[in-house]
Amino acid sequence: MTHPLALGQLPHTPLLAGVHEPADLRRLTSEELTVLAAEIRSYLVTTVARTGGHLGPNLGVVELTIALHRTFSSPQDTIIFDTGHQAYVHKLLTGRQDFSHLRERGGLSGYPCRAESVHDVVENSHASTSLAWADGIARANRLQGHEDRHVVAVIGDGAMTGGMAWEALDNIADSDDKHLVIVVNDNGRSYAPTIGGLAHHLDALRTNPGYERMLSTIKRGLLSQGAPGRAAFDALHGLKRGLKDVLVPSAFFEDLGIKYTGPVDGHDAIAVEFALTRARAYAEPVIVHVITQKGRGYTPAEEDVADRFHAVGRIHPETGLPVVPSRFGWTAVFAEEVVEMARADQRVVGVTAAMQAPVGLQPLADAMPERVIDVGIAEQHALAMSAGLAFAGMHPVVALYATFLNRAFDQVLMDVALHRAGVTVVLDRAGITGTDGASHNGVWDMAVLGHVPGLRLAAPRDEESLRSALRLAVSTQDGPTVVRYPKGSLPAPLPALRTLPGAGDDLFGVVDVLSEGSLEEDATVLVVAVGPMATACVQAARRLRAQGTRVRVLAPRWVIPVPRALVAAALAAPAVLVVEDGLADGGVGSQLRDAVDQEARARQAHRVPLVTRVGVPRQFVHTATREQVLADCGMDVAGILASARDLARRVADGSPDLKPALGLSS
Repeated sequence: MTHPLALGQLPHTPLLAGVHEPADLRRLTSEELTVLAAEIRSYLVTTVARTGGHLGPNLGVVELTIALHRTFSSPQDTIIFDTGHQAYVHKLLTGRQDFSHLRERGGLSGYPCRAESVHDVVENSHASTSLAWADGIARANRLQGHEDRHVVAVIGDGAMTGGMAWEALDNIADSDDKHLVIVVNDNGRSYAPTIGGLAHHLDALRTNPGYERMLSTIKRGLLSQGAPGRAAFDALHGLKRGLKDVLVPSAFFEDLGIKYTGPVDGHDAIAVEFALTRARAYAEPVIVHVITQKGRGYTPAEEDVADRFHAVGRIHPETGLPVVPSRFGWTAVFAEEVVEMARADQRVVGVTAAMQAPVGLQPLADAMPERVIDVGIAEQHALAMSAGLAFAGMHPVVALYATFLNRAFDQVLMDVALHRAGVTVVLDRAGITGTDGASHNGVWDMAVLGHVPGLRLAAPRDEESLRSALRLAVSTQDGPTVVRYPKGSLPAPLPALRTLPGAGDDLFGVVDVLSEGSLEEDATVLVVAVGPMATACVQAARRLRAQGTRVRVLAPRWVIPVPRALVAAALAAPAVLVVEDGLADGGVGSQLRDAVDQEARARQAHRVPLVTRVGVPRQFVHTATREQVLADCGMDVAGILASARDLARRVADGSPDLKPALGLSS
């Protein structure tokens, strides 16, 4: 079938066009609901193919979302989508049917967004939080006497591997007077096939629904939580002994304190609606277990074994092939390098949190499956377990999206750094990611990790510096190392003209000179380029030099802690401009400024340089392209030029900031 996009048209969707609010769904017959589901899938394929987005998850929840909005009365009843990437259908059914600029500035967000609709509640796209939100809202409803309001949390089986989900479930079970419905959207996948005990147990449910066996992940997680955990653990051992009927769902959930119904065919809207209506009638928490198929109804997605088109760029809708093939990128370099390092060093083991393919560990898993550990959506566990691996003689390489490391800061600090564990953390998609919105930008890591004693962090600028940083990180056994890099394709190589003296044998103290005038020429403005910002800094320096400004560009390979050679170079310069793909407040620029100030005091220097930090402001950065955000923050070539010219002018004017001072400029 030729998709309408091939003709430059949207599909004909008369039933969908007639749905302006959830109440409109209730007038449709069962036959019309089937047609509506088909229209929604056609619309999703056509529009998401044009913009990119989370296609597979949304194709899998069409009937489920229809049933939710026919059963509950949003926004009086609160519907929460865990992670939120599966909320496209929810948007369509709540009056938002223009996807022409999905995930673009001025268009619809790829996640729930309160600014778009009163039907959206949780904007955070970090998994496993929905049950905690639902617990809080349900408790507030009860305390305020809103007995007519229900709360629904839709959580995927992948998100159920996260510890926060179990903490919330334990608390929800402790109160039986809340109108709270938990819908477990069980498609056997998060980004890729769901792993862990829960996944195996839900798989048993899919193949033998009569027994309704569920939630065996609590084998370890709930052993310390009293009778429910012990009952589940005993039941698991009974299953291993072949007593298939030892765990009866009703008995299990009666022990836990939560009603259970299911499994239900998630692609039968009437069946799902019936189950939800029964759950709605309870005045206490209920779990509704729904079986769905990720990528449902779109053959290229159904045939994509890796991730069922979890997230796609622009694609040809007829084939699912990308419009523009992806170029060799940062993640691919890591994927190659980690395999080579694992072959050379038997201690190297990869660790990931439910994102084996996206972070580049799939090739290692294919080559040496026993050397990759996927812990599920459990970043805290990943880091604490890695400390244990390091103690026992291994060198774990923990690969995460930078934004998700936020969830495991305590483990980095107290389990890894405190014990000087040789653990390498690789942060993919560090810095501005753009179109996935506020909670996916990985801008926090350098400001946060700068406070961790003994931690070393590299910000490579190109392929060679990335490979070098990875090799040095994995060879380090006396403390944690972090290597960060952005999303996307690699820039052109940026070889160093020379390196600054002063590093000695400290490989972590190497500072490369990328651009300068003659060696005898003192630079007016010293530009410190952090990681991938180096390309724009070098381009700006060429233009500045052509306009008569003496400028030098330095690129420290490791930015935390601040290299001594960089501090010396900064102290010798009249003005310093630090450009970084992360928070300006507390980031590398702030740490360099403090180090220069401390060194100036120690030397009793007669002046300190002007220091300007260019980076992301202390605010949430919302949906836009990376290029748009960089321009907004003054981090593109034009912005760097403007900041450097301002510094040069202030130096020429004899700025009072050049005198000895307790603090430095912004």
